[in-house]
Amino acid sequence: MNKNKFYVTTPIYYVNSKPHLGTLYSTLLADVSARWNRLLGKKVFFLTGTDEHGQKIAEKAEELKMQPKDFVDKIVVDFKKMWELYEISYDKFIRTTDQEHQDVVKLWIKNLFDKGDIYKSVYTGLYCVPCETFVTLEKASEDKLCPSCKRALKEVSEENYFFRLSAYQDKILEFFEKNPDFITPKERLNEVVSFVKTGLQDISVSRKGISWGIPFPIDQGHSVYVWADALNNYLSAIGYLSKDPKKQEEFDFFWPANLQIMAKDILRFHAVFWPAFLMAVDLPLPKKLLVHGYILMGENKMSKSLGNAVDPTDLALKYGAEQIRYYLLRAISVNQDSQFNIEDLENRIVGDLSNNLGNLLSRTVILAVNNGLETVVAPKTLEVRSELLYKKSTEIFKDYWDEFNHYQFHNALSHLWNFICDVNIYFNELKPWETVKTNKPLFEETIAITCNSLYMIANLLWPVMPKKMEELLECLGHKLDLTVNNEDVLRKNSLDKIFKLTRPKGALFARLEEKIVIKEPEVVVEKKEAVVQNKEEIKIDEITIDDFVKVQLCVGEVLSCEIIEGSDKMYKLQVDFGDLGKRQILSGVRKYFKPEDLINKKGVFVLNLKPRKMLGLESHGMMLIAKDNDNGGFVLVDSAIKNGAKIC
Repeated sequence: MNKNKFYVTTPIYYVNSKPHLGTLYSTLLADVSARWNRLLGKKVFFLTGTDEHGQKIAEKAEELKMQPKDFVDKIVVDFKKMWELYEISYDKFIRTTDQEHQDVVKLWIKNLFDKGDIYKSVYTGLYCVPCETFVTLEKASEDKLCPSCKRALKEVSEENYFFRLSAYQDKILEFFEKNPDFITPKERLNEVVSFVKTGLQDISVSRKGISWGIPFPIDQGHSVYVWADALNNYLSAIGYLSKDPKKQEEFDFFWPANLQIMAKDILRFHAVFWPAFLMAVDLPLPKKLLVHGYILMGENKMSKSLGNAVDPTDLALKYGAEQIRYYLLRAISVNQDSQFNIEDLENRIVGDLSNNLGNLLSRTVILAVNNGLETVVAPKTLEVRSELLYKKSTEIFKDYWDEFNHYQFHNALSHLWNFICDVNIYFNELKPWETVKTNKPLFEETIAITCNSLYMIANLLWPVMPKKMEELLECLGHKLDLTVNNEDVLRKNSLDKIFKLTRPKGALFARLEEKIVIKEPEVVVEKKEAVVQNKEEIKIDEITIDDFVKVQLCVGEVLSCEIIEGSDKMYKLQVDFGDLGKRQILSGVRKYFKPEDLINKKGVFVLNLKPRKMLGLESHGMMLIAKDNDNGGFVLVDSAIKNGAKIC
């Protein structure tokens, strides 16, 4: 297989309604994967499209008093508009009503029939119209509901053509055994293996009396069953069975697919039926199936039928398409069901994007330009802290590269934002607004190292927020070049780049128009009655030495203290623990201290507290203070004590 190519697919989406947030998420995962591989210099083919045949479509069109083709044409426009809004960079949008696709499906059916893998029989049993799926009595619930969508099943008895799926059971299990990484996450593979081991039954590849579908080439009284039709789009889109030599050459170059993305509800079709279909025509199987969970609202899957769906168009218009792209990839884990939360979204936009990244760009560039430093060149020598940050910028590429290539986008972005925090800390520590007056070489070095870090950040973030990162690079005097192998450039991260700075045209990430003040819930602590014998004797809950040694108390120095917008209690601290590293800690002490009361002060912190997520930000520890009614005091440590020293 050609290592310099990358073929990625989304499922083709059923056009019974407009695209929703789950549809967007699947497509976004594919888009980011495609852009990432383009950045690495590979030849990419990104396929998406729509599944337009079947009984359900025909019934929906009839309900609206429309012809099926007119109905699907209308819905397809909605999909294309949505993908344009969200900057989805597909190479082809396939429709199963395309004649080219229909011709391939007919040839594929004929080949399997001639081979003996398709035969005629009668199906008697249950059928789910919404899922377009035949369901055995064993799989249905006692009240004959579909195991997938929980809707009522129809009893049918009809003549069908069947594919000999059972003949491929052993081959499929053997493939799974030899390719344990075929499905991500691995627990999904375990589910599929268990299903196959229960025994595969032959499946219908035709329906009788369904007019809205591809005519079955063996028998004109039948149409091709929707799943046999739909799965073949991955082949027909890149020239399978084409008589055109150029298209056949394209197919030979791109197949097999490197990555096929889907939600977990259609895994079985892609992990069982699809491999068998490919084995039957002697084609290699895809390299990877990436199976994501559901997006939840509360305890339920986001669904229009439940009335808890969020319209992606509304989100983009209110918050910005790229901000939504970032949030979906940062806050939602591919491996499991994840919550979508508007409050968390707004906190991420303000905290991660506006405050951490956007503000870093604007203050760096504006400070430099205001002081006549418009052309930034590499420093000849590096101060210790500059050397350390430069080293981290090379390390972040390796971490990010590894997570992206394993499709753990949320982890990659978490690593990157830790690096962005490090850059902010570096900038604050070296105080270029002061050194511009007292130490010009150090001022120029600080700007150069910060610009170099921003260059790395922009390239790594480009697949997630392409237009915003191109805007960032423009401020640095650079353009993204996809004609080169950027992997080599970024991995080396040499300091020989020249930056020609220009002021940002506006805030990289605009503030939210409607600022939401978040009221933190009051923590209710159960109070135990103290037995007062006299004014000096109060009963205290005793602990053992074993309890005490579990708590790791360390000396930390507060490097920065920022107000968290939308909160009247919390500060975001960056704290230095010496050899133990730097940590972000949130502390609800705003009523007691101003930021300047804490910065550069050494105090006592709990270091081994389990990380907590508050206001969309993670806190990795706890600051200790002394409280006396409405007064609070920082537990200070002598400045001679090293950061990270253990409190015994």
